[in-house]
Amino acid sequence: MTRRRRTTSSRSPPAPARVASASSAATSSTARCSSTPRGAARASSTSPPPCTIDPVSDPQKQLIVPAVEGTLNVLRAAKEAGGVRRVVVTSSNAAIVPSPGWPAGEVRDERCWTDIDYCEKNGLWYSVSKTLAEKAAWKFAEENGLDVAVVNPGAVMGPIIPPNINSSMSILLRLLQGCTEDYRDVFMGADHVEDVAMAHILVFENPSASGRHLCIESISHWSDFAAKVAELYPSYKVPKFPKDTQPGLVRAEVGSKKLIALGLQISPLEKIVRDAVESLKSRGYIS
Repeated sequence: MTRRRRTTSSRSPPAPARVASASSAATSSTARCSSTPRGAARASSTSPPPCTIDPVSDPQKQLIVPAVEGTLNVLRAAKEAGGVRRVVVTSSNAAIVPSPGWPAGEVRDERCWTDIDYCEKNGLWYSVSKTLAEKAAWKFAEENGLDVAVVNPGAVMGPIIPPNINSSMSILLRLLQGCTEDYRDVFMGADHVEDVAMAHILVFENPSASGRHLCIESISHWSDFAAKVAELYPSYKVPKFPKDTQPGLVRAEVGSKKLIALGLQISPLEKIVRDAVESLKSRGYIS
């Protein structure tokens, strides 16, 4: 059985308890392109905008402590409330990659964890924060007998709901503007925001669901994603990248085996890109 959408009923099950918002593949010290006024066209730019670095001055205060303590605060509340059936934690593929010690030639899956030492040495503080937060959740669950399951989304894209765009949509925007950053240590693939929402529901409702659940259209390189964007929107000056932009990342057509087994229908990459780009257009970020 597969499912994409739910219909409301008088006996809808309670929504899954979440401890963090769906995260993106972008890091806290990620490259960014020069800002563009909303509504300004960059497709006709004669040269790509420069990419700069947004440094994190205090990783502990800005990212790590809020991520870990924010997660634990919600888990403590769920434990104290009593009667909570399950807590679904929104982690990230940032807790899976970068993982340079993963066996060469092997597809990454839920068994893979981000190498914290590598991230600290390279200033990938977002990845550190997401990994430590998820590890803290698992430790809390084990010590307190709380039923926890985790969803690990990739770069979440699609229709924009909040007033501002998230980091994943920002990297798509910068790509359309011509930015050549390749997110080599953090990109693992994209997914549709609707799929991420449904993944949480499926993991919450299915007692058999356990552990981590990678939520991603496919395990792919940034070059694959950029090529699809360029194919669908040739009027934008999307840069061309080498074939392998994520060193050591083995591609896999199916990246969400556990979620698909629960009934999730993964949106194709074309739908992810079109829904995301058209939403950027409708909000005036691009023309």
